[in-house]
Amino acid sequence: MNILIKSATILDTKSDFHNTTQDILIEDGLISKIGTNLKNPKKHQEIALENLHISQGWFDSSVSFGEPGFEERETIVNGIKTAALSGFTTVALNPNTNPIADSSADISFIKTKSANSAVDVLPIGALTKRGKGEDLAELFDMMNAGAVAFYDYKTPISNPNLLKIALQYASNFDGLVCSFPQEDSISGLGVMNENITSTSLGLKGNPALAEELQVARDLFLLEYTGGKLHIPTISTAKSVALIKEAKVKGLNVSCSVAIHNLYFTDENLTEFNTNFKVKPPLRTQNDIDVLINGVKDGTIDMVTSDHNPLDIELKKVEFDHADYGSIGLESAFGALLQKFTLKKTIEILTKGKQRFGVNDTPIKVGNKLNATLFNPSTKYTFSGQHILSKSHNSIFKGETLKGSVYGSISNNILALK
Repeated sequence: MNILIKSATILDTKSDFHNTTQDILIEDGLISKIGTNLKNPKKHQEIALENLHISQGWFDSSVSFGEPGFEERETIVNGIKTAALSGFTTVALNPNTNPIADSSADISFIKTKSANSAVDVLPIGALTKRGKGEDLAELFDMMNAGAVAFYDYKTPISNPNLLKIALQYASNFDGLVCSFPQEDSISGLGVMNENITSTSLGLKGNPALAEELQVARDLFLLEYTGGKLHIPTISTAKSVALIKEAKVKGLNVSCSVAIHNLYFTDENLTEFNTNFKVKPPLRTQNDIDVLINGVKDGTIDMVTSDHNPLDIELKKVEFDHADYGSIGLESAFGALLQKFTLKKTIEILTKGKQRFGVNDTPIKVGNKLNATLFNPSTKYTFSGQHILSKSHNSIFKGETLKGSVYGSISNNILALK
């Protein structure tokens, strides 16, 4: 790939050119020159875009595509295209498939299907066989096939001894164990946050206690066993406090929060819009305030779009019967910029990959270019025309967002809208 990028503001704290506007010349896939007013004697393709900014490629720690088994929701090929055009060059892919990815063969399928693409797809293998929470899956074999972590997607491990054994076993090969924070015996049939809003709407509530009990249990187990634990998509203020305390103790724990849990409250469900039915549920404004502070002070390690495409048959039903989930790759940048400064937004989007075994690729001469191209100053109303996924179940439809993505460059592939 040979490209000359013109007048791009570089936002990369690990680059010598951070916060400066430069031309970037890529020759044979490597950055050969960075400077002002670079010449183009070889007539390489030039990229000149309005208010162009560039950063290291973005990472999302929780993405679902559907294939194999749920191709009507999303395919790997179109999911990769969606991620690349939304600015993401690396995604961790959940075992939210049919069959569930719980063997080395399943992981190899995903690696093969996503090879030589604009996005590095990091498969997450199921923690237990068929995701049923009864017996551990083939963790070591899946790691050898390319799995970066182990997680029963949105399904809590009810048996504490099973999680204890998983942490102990995975520590032998530095494996990352993920545990969804929900105690099902407390959450019951709740479909939204247990609060005054759920009572007024006549919907069964899922209390914050259900999450916090599970987080506390898992942290006790981690303290006992050692190993590496990741708690995906926390949603309550108390969860932040518990994890912060665990980090002070020196426990090897990380956590994430979904962007929509930083943006919407349970009061947004008054119209019974099933796009707002997510797991964990939308909580209160106090929870949002504490979660945002947790992102700012580093207690929360990463923010995820929690991208989960669902076809219309799973959403256009009564609220009680609708599936949980929203797509989020396309709206991630615009939503984050509404809540954080540009500097913090880029930090959020470029951190966390190390936890999943991926190194940074600073924008420096001699490096391959793994980068996202964007304009942080635009404002627009997010609508169906901005959706690239096969499924359109977006919680952000109708929201005013800030900043637009031009695309990305990774693996010697240019993806531009």
